[in-house]
Amino acid sequence: MKTLVVYYSYSGSTKAIAGEYAKQNSVDITEIKGVKRPWKLRAYTAGILASMKGKAWPIEPPEVDFESYERLVLFAPVWAGNPAPMFNAVLELLPQGKTVDVKMVSKSGNSACKERLEAVISSKGSVLESFEDVKS
Repeated sequence: MKTLVVYYSYSGSTKAIAGEYAKQNSVDITEIKGVKRPWKLRAYTAGILASMKGKAWPIEPPEVDFESYERLVLFAPVWAGNPAPMFNAVLELLPQGKTVDVKMVSKSGNSACKERLEAVISSKGSVLESFEDVKS
């Protein structure tokens, strides 16, 4: 099954974990970048509120076509128990019929968003195959 790792990383922790996963599994990888990198205070105030509401912040167009992959492994940092707003923008781009694995990266190794993400992924016509909280 042709697999793509897709990640957003604010501090670099998620990037390192996603990169190691892609290397160990010999799969393609692509980084999602925000149109504008939020400065730290905004990331931890407005960013946290946006993440809790499931809102998306603008991202640059992905460098690869998600359609050419059967499985997408999505890595995101956890902000207040939820994925960062840039990750929510990735969910808006999900094509139909994909198998999706989600890996939420945080220092605590805990998130509070599995059901919401599963509903969003399902509404896009894809299937959440696995969900994992990863401790950074």
